Amino acid sequence: MGKIVVSSMVSVDGYTEGAGGDVSQMPMDLAFAEHNADRVRAAGRLLFGAVSYTGMMQYWPKQVDDPEVIPEDRYVASRYATDLGITVVSDSLSRADIAVWGDRTEIVARSVAHDHLRRLRETETGDILVFGSRTLWTDLLAHGLVDELHLLVGPKIVGGDARAFTGLPQIDLTLLGVRTWKDSSTVALSYRPSNARAGTPRDVDYN
Repeated sequence: MGKIVVSSMVSVDGYTEGAGGDVSQMPMDLAFAEHNADRVRAAGRLLFGAVSYTGMMQYWPKQVDDPEVIPEDRYVASRYATDLGITVVSDSLSRADIAVWGDRTEIVARSVAHDHLRRLRETETGDILVFGSRTLWTDLLAHGLVDELHLLVGPKIVGGDARAFTGLPQIDLTLLGVRTWKDSSTVALSYRPSNARAGTPRDVDYN
């Protein structure tokens, strides 16, 4: 049985991107890369909205053979390129839009996404991992479809346009794990939302 796991970089002032949607304004250092690689190791499937999927599809294939890429990003790029299944929730994308990863990508209409994801996590053995896709994951969180929420809190006041949790109801969170890095001021916090499906919470081992 799989879990829907959201992993999101968040600035100290609660933004997921800078002004104008510029993600390069976020404090992404080696800790960010290590955290993402660890999350991908536990994943069997990626879950995106249309905008994040398109951005990932444009970025990651170029990293596979780039000699300047750090090992953590090279690992992520290799998994994206080979064995990870991909689900995209979108009413706008067509098969013609997903040529790069089309053999492993399914497009799911938003009207049926909740039911589809409930069925999907019953059959997946690895995590169903969400990167980016803030509009998608906040909707899933509001409807009890996020099993784990991993927040990578970066040491920067960004003052961006997109706050992470705008429009959500009150949801209690149980802390599952904390990770820090020797050479970084970034902190990873893992939570189980109180509205997640019934089950035994797991402690997240960051060692």
